[in-house]
Amino acid sequence: MEPARRLSAHVEAARLDPGLYLVATPIGSARDITLRALDVLNSADLLAAEDTRVMRHLMDIHGIPLRGRRILAYHDHNADRSRPALLAALAEGGSVAYASDAGTPLVADPGYRLARDAAEAGARVHAVPGPSAALAALSLSGLPSDKFLFAGFPPSTQAARASWLAEWGAVDATVILFESPRRVAQTLAALCEIDPDRIVVVARELTKKFEEVIRGSAAQLSQDSRMSALKGEVVMVLDRPTPRAAGPEEIEAALRDRLGRMTVKDAAKEVAQQFSLPRRDVYQAALALGQDDA
Repeated sequence: MEPARRLSAHVEAARLDPGLYLVATPIGSARDITLRALDVLNSADLLAAEDTRVMRHLMDIHGIPLRGRRILAYHDHNADRSRPALLAALAEGGSVAYASDAGTPLVADPGYRLARDAAEAGARVHAVPGPSAALAALSLSGLPSDKFLFAGFPPSTQAARASWLAEWGAVDATVILFESPRRVAQTLAALCEIDPDRIVVVARELTKKFEEVIRGSAAQLSQDSRMSALKGEVVMVLDRPTPRAAGPEEIEAALRDRLGRMTVKDAAKEVAQQFSLPRRDVYQAALALGQDDA
């Protein structure tokens, strides 16, 4: 096998097309940034960031000079004041690069109004894809990824959190959420009230030195002493709802609803899929209902 060797890579300084560039930045390891992201940060006419100090530090790490360019702060608390200056730069045909503190901009971060207003003003919006805590957690969770939902942060109050988890937890998809490490134990306790057997993955400090991934049912993790001592950035990934056994009355009601508008065979097929039951058993039940109604 050929030994590892240094790769040749360089940052380009080509003139960027006008528009807003949404630049994904590392969530941990600084080397996770893409070459295209460095190109854009090197060449953009105007830089904007959720935290200007974070962007300056990232550019220093990778040797990207400011060359007299401004870095405009754009975050939740000053967005309405800062947005006009960014839109004005776009209107003049400039290139504007925006990055949040870490990860993909606009995912649980400020910026969607900037992208919306830029597009409505006729400016082109460019995505510079890269790191995302939500997708990284989904990838390593081992849970189904064919259908997933990113739900952001749960509410902080107990009652609102319970209602929120009940709503999003009922969706037939893998659910990704961000959570404060101080509230993970509370969220797990709320999940135990809804679906204690549901598989949960708690991932913290993704791509960083102390990365940790903990898997188990909501009931198991709620008893895990590590949950009360978590530190750093946390992503929780919830498996799809635990299948619930349907009672005879529920199956009968579902069949009656369909038998009035489809064949016995089709009705049995749909109900069998709905409740994860053997199709033959449901078909026999449908035939019995038809005979009772005759």
